[in-house]
Amino acid sequence: MMTANEIRDSFKKFFESKQHAIVPSAPMVIKDDPTLMFTNAGMNQWKDIILGTRDPEPRRRADTQKCLRVSGKHNDLEEVGHDTYHHTMFEMLGNWSFGDYFKEGAIDMAWEYLVDVLKLNPEDLYVTVFEGSPEENIPRDDEAAKYWAKHVPEDHIINGNKHDNFWEMGDTGPCGPCSEIHVDSRTPEQKAASGKSGRELVNQDDPQVIEIWNLVFMQFNRKADGSLEKLSMNVIDTGMGFERLVRMMQGKHSNYDTDVFQPIIKAEQQLTGLKYLTFEEETSQASKPSDTSSTSQANQSSINVAMRVCADHLRAVAFSIADGQLPSNAKAGYVIRRILRRAVRYAYTFLGQKEGFLYKLVPTLVAEMGDAFPELKAQQQLITKVIKEEEESFLRTLEKGIGMLNDAMSALKAEGKTELDGVQAFRLFDTYGFPLDLTELICRENGFTVNEEQFNVEMQKQKDRARNAAAVENSDWVELAAGERLRVGDDESGMQQFVGYDYTEYECHIIRYRKVTQKKNEFYELVLDYTPFYGEMGGQVGDQGVLVNETETINIIDTKRENGQSVHIVKQLPKDPTAQFMACVDTDKRNASAANHTATHLLDYALKQILGDHVEQKGSFVSPDTLRFDFSHFEKVTDEQLREVERMVNDMIRQDIQLDEHRDVPFDEAKKLGAIALFGEKYGDKVRVVRFGPSCEFCGGIHASSTGRIGFFKIISESSVAAGIRRIEAKTGQECEELLYQTEDILKAVKAFFNNAKDLQGVIKKYIEEHDSMKKEIEAFQAQAVERAAKQLVEKAREVNGVKVVTAVLPMNPAAAKDLAFKIRAAVEGSLLCVLGTHENNKPQLSIMMSDDMVSDHGLNAGQMVREAAKLIQGGGGGQPHFAQAGGKNADGLSAAVDKVLELAKL
Repeated sequence: MMTANEIRDSFKKFFESKQHAIVPSAPMVIKDDPTLMFTNAGMNQWKDIILGTRDPEPRRRADTQKCLRVSGKHNDLEEVGHDTYHHTMFEMLGNWSFGDYFKEGAIDMAWEYLVDVLKLNPEDLYVTVFEGSPEENIPRDDEAAKYWAKHVPEDHIINGNKHDNFWEMGDTGPCGPCSEIHVDSRTPEQKAASGKSGRELVNQDDPQVIEIWNLVFMQFNRKADGSLEKLSMNVIDTGMGFERLVRMMQGKHSNYDTDVFQPIIKAEQQLTGLKYLTFEEETSQASKPSDTSSTSQANQSSINVAMRVCADHLRAVAFSIADGQLPSNAKAGYVIRRILRRAVRYAYTFLGQKEGFLYKLVPTLVAEMGDAFPELKAQQQLITKVIKEEEESFLRTLEKGIGMLNDAMSALKAEGKTELDGVQAFRLFDTYGFPLDLTELICRENGFTVNEEQFNVEMQKQKDRARNAAAVENSDWVELAAGERLRVGDDESGMQQFVGYDYTEYECHIIRYRKVTQKKNEFYELVLDYTPFYGEMGGQVGDQGVLVNETETINIIDTKRENGQSVHIVKQLPKDPTAQFMACVDTDKRNASAANHTATHLLDYALKQILGDHVEQKGSFVSPDTLRFDFSHFEKVTDEQLREVERMVNDMIRQDIQLDEHRDVPFDEAKKLGAIALFGEKYGDKVRVVRFGPSCEFCGGIHASSTGRIGFFKIISESSVAAGIRRIEAKTGQECEELLYQTEDILKAVKAFFNNAKDLQGVIKKYIEEHDSMKKEIEAFQAQAVERAAKQLVEKAREVNGVKVVTAVLPMNPAAAKDLAFKIRAAVEGSLLCVLGTHENNKPQLSIMMSDDMVSDHGLNAGQMVREAAKLIQGGGGGQPHFAQAGGKNADGLSAAVDKVLELAKL
């Protein structure tokens, strides 16, 4: 039986024998594409080739691509763990042809690999072809059907509808018919018992008759108005689910029973002491209901699902962190956090894991996949630390959420209600990241239900707010016959030429433009044939400047990067878009950004020298005003180390080291130059290397011509971003000068406070010591005052129906008021109701203290009483049954609030 690693290698070797270039997987996290957060299909990294903005050579390629599908059109999250073949993170084996072979070649190679190389039974293979779309005037894909007929009988070729057999990149862009290969993996016994052929079960969600390979024939481009036009070249894009293929080859009926997942699941069993049932074991157990109770079967099923969820989600989170995406509360980071929290919830509820659990599985994952994906090995420590901290943080949140939910259920019980409203359930989700299904589970255990419809209404409101805030409407690109004007070698491809490394001004024409509407604002995006403008990428902001000719000047307010080209943002179109222009970059801003970018390279080098080789860049931001650099390190960088880093960087600046640049260098040659490849970055066949003395990096950004142009470097902050990730913010050049002036002005102002004392440090130290001494004297005096007040109030206490009632309205700070309440409780043995109204700086506070017997015997609850009475001081609060406090805005209402508490006590 072939192992997963052997199967992966066999795919690469087969297509290498078919003259395909075997390329590495692109990062799963996409950093410079505003339209996509994660790689969700193998074709994502070739998007710019398909759109015609990048050279297609080599025209045949193959790889295994890390993919993530958890949101949008391709969303398999809810099925993960509950069925046998859906995953969040998965590998997609694929081969591509850019204007080379088309349908016949793709079909023949797919069949040869599956049947001749892997020896799959051809009788179990079924294929689908697009049935056509009369409304779009697209006929049935008879061409694909004809080529399939060479390999399979007619009854194994199935017509598929537009949903299943017409692939589209998105609402607009490249698209075309596709042909799926499905495998019937049922046992002979299952086939006989079913009475149905595999043909009848294709695309019917049968877990044993599943799609394994999709061959996409890209022929069209979908325009914004919905119409289709022919692509300039035909493209083959195939994708085969690696985990599903391994399942077929290993004779399993669940992806989770293969050696892709079993090592992780076995580790889960060891850590939890719980048993996992394979598909065959689970099916066998379900067929013998007399052997075990339905309750234990349900529990075992929950354990199976939870272990599958944890094994799957662990992979998704670990690979994302390795690719540079940490869990956070925004965009891609929130997706990763949501996946991780989903796994934590399953482990908490069904596997009994009340402490961090997933991070303990990382060594097993690395042992199994670290050879194929070395980024896992290289970043194992970071992955483990981030997952552990995230788990522990959410488990604390879970406890808080459960406490809040218990309070809500107590209130429901007191009111005689049995349904938790959806608004509260949504608050649990929104505030504590509490999944609805966990809220429902806890409520069900306590005899309550949740109004799911209300929850969904609140969720939809939130989604609508987010969608409205981010809604962008793009019109179609208007092409301006670009090929006629491109001047290098009579190139008629319409591809842009970037000249910004050598020029800040350059003659150009607009080759295409489109209108963009966002939040009712309209602007235009322009693509130029030749541009000196750097599009935002790699953390460096885009250039600003102007397009100018004899008749007009158009301000370029920003430059973005899209599909490998600079896209220029303007608020108005030129009067004549076909005219010739001079593109002029704002050199002051460009030079300041370039200096900061070069400084990040020097900083990266210095950090490695001072802290160690484990330091790796985890993100950066470079603008004309500042630089930010994130890096992996597992403790705070000391002030002494930061000073050493500054000294090293400034020494390299004073050396005025010249830029040593190498363009269009083959990747392997660039590594020989000493350039360090970052995990999570996408590199092409040829790269640019930037060297400043000992600092040597892959980089496509704009840099200073020499380090002396930076002027000076000063770190202004060092902080933690996440577990194992630190952040340095710094200034250079003129910004350092301004920082120096600000610091000088502050020092002068402080000196003025102390009569321009010569020994400023000594004078401040003396003032602090005197302040601390006086503070201690005041605290001692306040403690004595509280003691006296407590004694006097207890002596003046009234007795009502056997209960000692202490009430007062006093000028007192909140800390002293709390101390006073506890001293009164300590002085009275039992049957105590103490109500204190206190105020300081016209801010009122109401405190209720009771003895335990007032709660148990009289059924009083300080938390509920203080919430009601606090309305009279225009405030609110809460607390425990025996002690609660509330703040407010209206000090004049304190006496009425104290009386309200006595009224509520009904003594």
